[in-house]
Amino acid sequence: MSSVVELAASKESHEEGNNERLGMLNMDPTVANNLSLSADTLLKAAIALKDQVVEVTWKEGGGSCAGSGMDPTVNTGLLGTAFTCLRSYEVTGNQQDLLLSAKIVDTCASVARASTRHVTFLCGRGGVYSLGAVVANYMGDRQRLNFFLNQFLEVAQERALPVGPEEGGFGMSYDLLYGRAGFLWAALFLNKHLGKETVPSDVLMPIIDAILAGGRTGASDHPACPLMYRWHGTRYWGAANGLAGILHVLLHFPLSENDAEDVKGTLRYMMSNRFPHSGNYPSSEGNPRDKLVQWSHGATSMAITLAKASQVYPSEREFRDAAIEAGEVVWKNGLVKKVGLADGVAGNAYAFLSLYRLTGETIYEERAKAFASFLYHNARKLVNVGHACGADHAYSLFQGLAGTACLWFDLLEPQNSKFPGFEL
Repeated sequence: MSSVVELAASKESHEEGNNERLGMLNMDPTVANNLSLSADTLLKAAIALKDQVVEVTWKEGGGSCAGSGMDPTVNTGLLGTAFTCLRSYEVTGNQQDLLLSAKIVDTCASVARASTRHVTFLCGRGGVYSLGAVVANYMGDRQRLNFFLNQFLEVAQERALPVGPEEGGFGMSYDLLYGRAGFLWAALFLNKHLGKETVPSDVLMPIIDAILAGGRTGASDHPACPLMYRWHGTRYWGAANGLAGILHVLLHFPLSENDAEDVKGTLRYMMSNRFPHSGNYPSSEGNPRDKLVQWSHGATSMAITLAKASQVYPSEREFRDAAIEAGEVVWKNGLVKKVGLADGVAGNAYAFLSLYRLTGETIYEERAKAFASFLYHNARKLVNVGHACGADHAYSLFQGLAGTACLWFDLLEPQNSKFPGFEL
């Protein structure tokens, strides 16, 4: 199967079609309220959709028989189903969801051991082992927990993780999907659920230093921006392979004053280079096409990253203002024609939930519910419309309906919502 990034990040001309809009929701909050679903309706819909995801990806998809062609990732594969089951368990307390999540993780682990290419949460062994450890902790299974933790700490010894600057596509990249930031996110996920220093700071700080060193090297010919990275030769700005994803991860760690200034300076550079008429963000450095408003590219991920920056640096009002402005871009852009987290309506709804947690203003909760209501009525019809990946990913977490199920679960407690695999 093709990777989401190979399809969603490498061909921007193709992406333009993916972001075609279906229409605009009226900005009047009373209209958004009228579109909202009751909590009971949302819960039933989320459970039913989660069950359908399990049926298609696990039972019908032959997931219990781990073949060489099985996709074991959170991003587009079976591990995304395990994540969705865990999210369902966290909301409902249904032990069967927890047991199923553990069973799926075991299957993915057997495949992941044979694939050493990636170590991230979304696309590699880091996701299998960190999710496995968290599930085992919920189960109270100390033996399984220690097994997965040890496997994760073995991955942490990968020599390429703390090795310094890399530019031009050689060695390990820095991005969230495939690179060092994606491994750090998996470590943050473990430390959040199992306690600080589960993955020790002395393991993580050299990797953080390597990311910062790589960003400075990448920006050495770009004095206006402190940090810059390339993925396959292109300087992406979005969450999947670019600055928004890398900076979002760095914002979770205690940084020195100089390092923090470089992160803030990079955000300010991005803010100052928005498209003047729309307020949207370029998909990559110097790209003049104002086409994409989604998590992978554009204002969606920037709203979430800037909201995090506002929380970390509350005295820097500019980050809060820019986060709100990016959220307005997402709302005014209307409904895109895909459903997923990576490039669809579900992912865009999470920008509003992030702003709701930042500001406490109910208009953002209402907007998220309006997008969720649209998905309630249209998701199954739209899941394959213009879907480059076809039916293979129609029920996956980042390209398909599993992400919609997670959104519906999160809307039951919007103050605790988190974009899967991106927010903590």
